[in-house]
This record gives sequence, C-alpha cells and structure tokens, in this order.
Amino acid sequence: MVAAKPPPLQLVGDEDSSKRRQIVDGARKVFMDLGFDGASMGEIARSAGVSKGTLYVYFADKSRLFEAIVEEESLEQGKMAFNFDPERDVTATLMDFGQAYIQLLCRPGGGSAIRTVMAIAERMPEVGRRFYNNVVALTIAKLAAYLEAHVRSGDLDIEDCPLAATQFMQMCQASLFMPFVFQAAPAPSVERIAEVVGSATRMFLAAYRVKRD
Repeated sequence: MVAAKPPPLQLVGDEDSSKRRQIVDGARKVFMDLGFDGASMGEIARSAGVSKGTLYVYFADKSRLFEAIVEEESLEQGKMAFNFDPERDVTATLMDFGQAYIQLLCRPGGGSAIRTVMAIAERMPEVGRRFYNNVVALTIAKLAAYLEAHVRSGDLDIEDCPLAATQFMQMCQASLFMPFVFQAAPAPSVERIAEVVGSATRMFLAAYRVKRD
C-alpha cells in the first residue's frame, strides 16, 4: 500500500519565508555540486546553515526539497518575457528571441539545473514533466502562436507551427548548448550566440518564408 503524498506545508511570515529561502539556496548549491544522489539532508543542512531538525520542519525529505528547487527554476525561466507581438517583423523577432533564449539556457547555473533534472527524471517523472511543461513546452507554444499569426498574414508557409517552433529552437542551440551542458565548453559569448542564431534564422526563413514575385 502506497501512502498518500502529504500536502505541502504552508508557512507564513517573514521569518518563515527567509528561513525557507536560506534552506532552498543552500540545497540548490548542494544539488548542483553533488547531484541528487550525492546530496544528503545533513550536507544540505550544513550548506544552508541550519539544523537538520529545522530542515525537516520545512521539507519532509530530500525529494520534496528537490521538487521545490525545480519549481523555482521553472518559475524563474517562465519570467523571461519574449516579445512575440504579431505585428513585429519576423526576422527581428526570431533573432531577438533566439539570442535571449540561448542566453537563458547557457546562463551560470542553468546547465547544472538542467543536468540535475535530466538525471532524476526517470525516477521522479512528475518532476521532469513539470519542468518540461512549464519551461520548454510553454516556450514552444508561445513561439508557435507567433508563427501561426504570420502564416495567417501570408508571411510564412508552415503546416505544423509547433514543429517549426521546436526546429528553430533546436537550431539556435546548435554547437552551443550541448557543449555547455556537458561542461565541454564555457558559456558561449554574446557574439557567438548572435552568429549561431543568425544562421538558424536564415535557414528557418529559407524553408518557411513565402517567396514573393
């Protein structure tokens, strides 16, 4: 018999909020340095500067604490406001989005967070699904909606806009994200990101822009 998952503990007040932030920040460092399996509640307590007893007041176990960190990462990435105004020029929008998107993916700590989620997703599939849906799928949907608006206006000829949005995002990652996330290369420079995104934009529009006579 599997015990029901306990509801999240709700805490109120500035002191509770500050202490929870202290714990989450300390835990994030431990998870990023040691991974989920290598992290222990004792190590997390030491990193956060609290007792294990205090740690358990806020989080029932390591999994609940990790879920809180993933949720924060999802919210942080979700705050990134990409300008998908349908009135904007397609080339400028793709270039601006692509550069902002890669800078977000390759920011300090960003690769560690993604590596940690990927490593634990098989054992904690709900955490992986939540991260994917709240971050990756949401961004795809927003870009796809922008592309659909330009299909309707006759600028683009795309049958499957979610697929096209995914293709563009993957092309922007080319030669940048994988070396970064596997620590084979440092975060790419702004200039290199602009170069790769420019190439991705040209390839994308060569395939999907309506040819004018």
